[in-house]
Amino acid sequence: MRTIQLRWRTHRLQLPNSAQAYVQPRKLTEYLLSKTHAVGKAKAKFFRGLGFNETNLIDLEQALLNLARTQAIYETIETVHGLKYVIIGSIDTPSGISVTILSVWIVDTGENSPRFITARPYKIS
Repeated sequence: MRTIQLRWRTHRLQLPNSAQAYVQPRKLTEYLLSKTHAVGKAKAKFFRGLGFNETNLIDLEQALLNLARTQAIYETIETVHGLKYVIIGSIDTPSGISVTILSVWIVDTGENSPRFITARPYKIS
């Protein structure tokens, strides 16, 4: 696996084909907001604590897509499955506060549309 650091670039690179980016609904319901998923439950605690839940999935989906379409790429990671893109930015939440998250997207080999993989809180250092 090769990682390409882009954080010090002077040109802000955007996610390729960001207008075609998508979030699979089950990625939100069965992972990011799941209280029982082995990896997702910690993320669920974070996102649910901000007011995201099954009744407002569209709000979370739109916040993630907005990041993908408006924020610069922080890091690119080459994998056997395709290119992963790390994007960091702020989202508005149902609780009324704005938080900074790190999101990961992939453009699978042979595909053009970026697919959402995960998101987590990001602490600015």
